[in-house]
Amino acid sequence: MINFSKGHAYGNDFLYVLSRDVPAARLDRLAQEMCDRHTGVGADGLIVYELTSEGASMRLFNADGGRAEVSGNGVRALGALLLRDDHRPQADLDVATEGGIKRLTRMSREDTRQMFRAFMGVPSDVRRLTVDVASEAVDLVVLDMGNPQAIILGPLPDDVRFQRIGSALERHRTFREGTNVEFAHVEAPDRVRIRIWERGVGPTLSSGTGSCASLVAAAAFGGASKDAAVISPGGSQRVEWLEDGVYLTGWAEIVCDGQWLRPLPGV
Repeated sequence: MINFSKGHAYGNDFLYVLSRDVPAARLDRLAQEMCDRHTGVGADGLIVYELTSEGASMRLFNADGGRAEVSGNGVRALGALLLRDDHRPQADLDVATEGGIKRLTRMSREDTRQMFRAFMGVPSDVRRLTVDVASEAVDLVVLDMGNPQAIILGPLPDDVRFQRIGSALERHRTFREGTNVEFAHVEAPDRVRIRIWERGVGPTLSSGTGSCASLVAAAAFGGASKDAAVISPGGSQRVEWLEDGVYLTGWAEIVCDGQWLRPLPGV
């Protein structure tokens, strides 16, 4: 039996367990079991974390059991978990991820929701390329936002094309470790609307790093401002691409605590 918490940001949901509670577990299999939406708790990913003097360190496993470097929404919901009993008007913490250290500032709270501004790092290897995927040539902006991202700029696709292109690009031979995929439409200089196909998950309602990557791509090549609302199916977040890096502002909340009763999958 292990204790867990469930949190989300804009519908992008995660389960949280302390590393000390699962020392001998096969974490990839545990993620698959716990994240299953029919036979488990249900989530887009499992985050195994440890407390540190600055905040926490974390490892992220997608719903399919695969590793991921970082999640902007997962980091913020972890911040909401760590600070839910802290009633200071403002609080800061650092979360160490495999995609770098993410600095969080809690700006406000209302009931269960907490508003954070998070430093998400410096985008790197930003470039354009064209790949053949699903019987068509697709123009992409690719970059690293602590994790791999591929963005398709232009009008958002219908459900059929979204499924076809998203699933094919996720594991395309161009991306050795796979990639997250966003379709991004610049509706106005200060407004970008996106759809998300997340590596190891599929369609998600929101993505923090995907929102950041979409803004970078849209500002670099699509005429968007470097400070804009990025709107996903789960809601709108603010992304700022400043001289020192990218900042993401939005809320996160913890919705429940529970106990996982199934035997842990052994190593």
